[in-house]
Amino acid sequence: MAITSSAKKAIRSAARKRVFNLRRRDTLRDTAKSFLKALAAKDVAGAEKLLPSTYAAIDKAEKRGVIKSNTADRKKSRLAAALKRARA
Repeated sequence: MAITSSAKKAIRSAARKRVFNLRRRDTLRDTAKSFLKALAAKDVAGAEKLLPSTYAAIDKAEKRGVIKSNTADRKKSRLAAALKRARA
């Protein structure tokens, strides 16, 4: 249990940040999932419209430290490859 006032404040701050990070991670997963569902439904045009918002969610998660840089790059690369396969 935290004793000093700064440690108590750090606990409060971490709890607030956790909510934001969870929300950011959920947004990331939801947008990626909707993109992949569009591809699975053979809706290539819809998937192309969803790709920028999915990239934005990945970039925001990376910027805030929710995911690491290489992870973000890998996710974007795999989404782009999936779209390319669907076009062919």
